[in-house]
Amino acid sequence: MSNADQAEGSRRDFLYYATGATGAVLAGGATWALVDQMNPAAEVKALSSITVDIAAVEVGTQLTVKWLGKPVFIRHRAQKEIDAGRQVELEDLIDKGAENANLPTTAEATDENRTLDKDGQWLVMIGVCTHLGCVPIGDGAGDFGGWFCPCHGSHYDTAGRIRKGPAPRNLAVPVATLDKTTLKLG
Repeated sequence: MSNADQAEGSRRDFLYYATGATGAVLAGGATWALVDQMNPAAEVKALSSITVDIAAVEVGTQLTVKWLGKPVFIRHRAQKEIDAGRQVELEDLIDKGAENANLPTTAEATDENRTLDKDGQWLVMIGVCTHLGCVPIGDGAGDFGGWFCPCHGSHYDTAGRIRKGPAPRNLAVPVATLDKTTLKLG
């Protein structure tokens, strides 16, 4: 093999590897752009957790806020609501699961497992009926003194547990943390 043939082979090998490397970089860049565009937008990330001032929520009243596009009921329960919720036996419930994102999925639907504080004063729930996604009305509505979905007749008690009607599950308790004056959702 002559020096000219050897130089031609080296040049050809260089062009082959350079073209392959350029193609690999371009393919990697296109793949990264495709994957990166699937990440949530900045405004969606900003809404994934919110802080709510609950200092002005009086005992026996409820505040409704919008979080992740859904209503969230923040109830400062009166003692009679707490007592009513704690007197219910698990056998009387349709859904015996706590449906509380702050607890293990095996937690039972006791009143204590549905509230955010040990005294049971603060009940926080996603305000969407588990039957067809309607928004129940509150302030002692329904047969059990809690919430009532007038669209299809689901009755929830003072702890947001389904007691009567077509809804299959209790109202969900979202991930939340509580201090004296603020509630953080998410």
